[in-house]
Amino acid sequence: MIEYEVGEIVISKAGHDKGEHFVIVKSDSEYVYLVDGVFRTVDRPKKKNKKHVQLVHFKDSNLIKKYVNNEKITNEEIKRAIKLFKDLKS
Repeated sequence: MIEYEVGEIVISKAGHDKGEHFVIVKSDSEYVYLVDGVFRTVDRPKKKNKKHVQLVHFKDSNLIKKYVNNEKITNEEIKRAIKLFKDLKS
């Protein structure tokens, strides 16, 4: 079974946001809750079915540390993590 962990970057495979990058901020048995720091902020995560996202196997260590320490994650940190992934991919 695929593990969806907080701090992992995913790409949407379905819906109007198809092809967009997001960071997982919460996961349950059927859904993941995604943010991009711009349209989907930390205060308003997107609830998306797990089969509609693709894992890219990239985790931001700073986001994971903050999550483990119960610190607030900001939209700027989310945007930075997505930008870092896109820069590494290019």
